[in-house]
Amino acid sequence: MIVNKNLKHLRLHVELTQKQFAEKLGLKQSVIGAYEEERATPPLAVLLDVCQRYKISMDVLTRKDLSQLPEKEWKSSASEKEVLAITVDASGKENVEFVTQKASAGYLAGYQDPEFIADLPKINFPALPKNKTIRAFEIQGDSMLPVQPGSILFGEYVERVEEIKNSKPYVLITTQEGIVFKRVFRFDDDAEKLLLVSDNRQYTPYAIATTDVLEIWSVRGYYSSKLPEAESPSSLTDQLALQVLQLQRQLQSKSK
Repeated sequence: MIVNKNLKHLRLHVELTQKQFAEKLGLKQSVIGAYEEERATPPLAVLLDVCQRYKISMDVLTRKDLSQLPEKEWKSSASEKEVLAITVDASGKENVEFVTQKASAGYLAGYQDPEFIADLPKINFPALPKNKTIRAFEIQGDSMLPVQPGSILFGEYVERVEEIKNSKPYVLITTQEGIVFKRVFRFDDDAEKLLLVSDNRQYTPYAIATTDVLEIWSVRGYYSSKLPEAESPSSLTDQLALQVLQLQRQLQSKSK
């Protein structure tokens, strides 16, 4: 239970009593005592809060012994990208925050701010995967047709760029492009860039630097109040339809 030992070491390092540490995390002193005595395992929401407050990498907090590391080492290894701001309901279950089109610009500045995230609307959708961190995004534009503009995408949080699977749809939070919804390709021979491709081929694929990516959300589904537009039939389809119609008429005439 290295994470329990690390929480106690961190509390002593910042010179806080159990009561003071609990107050900062919005918990009861008895809960902190249970963690330190290894009678309970701290949930993800608590660990994320600790990482954000004390600038510690989640990997270091849960895998390495802080007491054996110099402070500059475990603090310098912290990456802001690893700390995801989330909210939970009264039962401790993670909420599904909804980033509307109006909130998309503010999200770039507030995606790591727990207060900003807490103010976002919440969505309850029973078909979503359980025990996963899910966020909803309202999309703009027609670059990913047949997914219609205004559709709500449900994305599962992806911690590292290396976990991206080629050709799968993702919502990326980027410094240069803002919030984008594309199919993403990552190539081993160029680990510093990602290729973004639209399903609507009228849009040209383009590359972005991995350093520009703030968050990655794997799209698991979407909701739309609009049905996809019917595709215009091709001339070949028209010809086939006419041939089928003529064949049906011939069969009907023979049966009379």
